[in-house]
Amino acid sequence: MRSFKRWLDRSLAAQAVLIFLLGVGASALFRRDDHPVFWVVQGALYAAIAITFVAVQRRRASRAAGTDPHGLVELGRRIRHREVPSEPGERESMRRLVDDQLSLLERRRRWLPYSLGFMGLTAAALLALGVATGSVVFPLVFAAFVIGFCCWAVWMRRRTLDRYHYMRAALREEHERVS
Repeated sequence: MRSFKRWLDRSLAAQAVLIFLLGVGASALFRRDDHPVFWVVQGALYAAIAITFVAVQRRRASRAAGTDPHGLVELGRRIRHREVPSEPGERESMRRLVDDQLSLLERRRRWLPYSLGFMGLTAAALLALGVATGSVVFPLVFAAFVIGFCCWAVWMRRRTLDRYHYMRAALREEHERVS
């Protein structure tokens, strides 16, 4: 499983295949009456949009860190495992990456309440519409999903911030010890 996760983390093609398969499965599940070709086209569209987004983000982050995409994946793994690099060049790349990602998270912080509120209003409106029409099951499932997704997003943001703050402190400590 660990090698599968590493392969999935490094390969955009593997991510594209996984997103394509999930898109086809979701289309088949929710649009049973449509032709299977429509499922495949929709899955390909989802995969193309998601991989374009991931590739742009990865390129921006690798440019900020001053490394290639493979080095960026390795730096991300080290941040997740709280490993401080021993080489000065890698430490500098990690410091730049951590600073860039922390500033990005801080810039996005002010929009978080609005996006969470928008998702909550959408769920509440769908729930009210479901109560008015008499179909409550799907709106309740959707509202539970939205609440779960919002809690997961806040938890992941906090966890990511903790990792980046830990790595920033560890890099500063390492820099002061070397100097």
